[in-house]
Amino acid sequence: MKPVLRGGILAGAVAGVLSGAPSTAHALLTRGDPLEAAAAAGSLLLRRETSRVRLLAAAVPVHAALSVGWGVVLAAVLPRRRTAAWGALAGLAIAAVDLGLAARRFPQVRALPLAPQVADHLAYGAIAGAVLRHVRSADPVSD
Repeated sequence: MKPVLRGGILAGAVAGVLSGAPSTAHALLTRGDPLEAAAAAGSLLLRRETSRVRLLAAAVPVHAALSVGWGVVLAAVLPRRRTAAWGALAGLAIAAVDLGLAARRFPQVRALPLAPQVADHLAYGAIAGAVLRHVRSADPVSD
């Protein structure tokens, strides 16, 4: 497997698991639903589904595919220096794409509080960048 692909998959997977912390914390602090964003992600696959269990089950492959896909993109485009900082900026760009485009077509995504979702994307990019920095330092000829 090519180093960019391998690093991107790892970075996307790690960031995908950890980056929901801001919106989860926001939901808990505001007594909101900490699974609302996951259910909204499931609606990307099951647009007309109303079953919470089915939406949450659908969220797993949707979120995994998006996280790994963006991770591979970041592995291909982020510079070797200040990778986490550039990753955070890339996370904001990803938020514009994910939340801007998806929110237009998916009401459950549109209904999410925007600031916590942007914070999740910012965290995703920073975490993915940090993982890529680590992967690249372990294999300096990976690019």
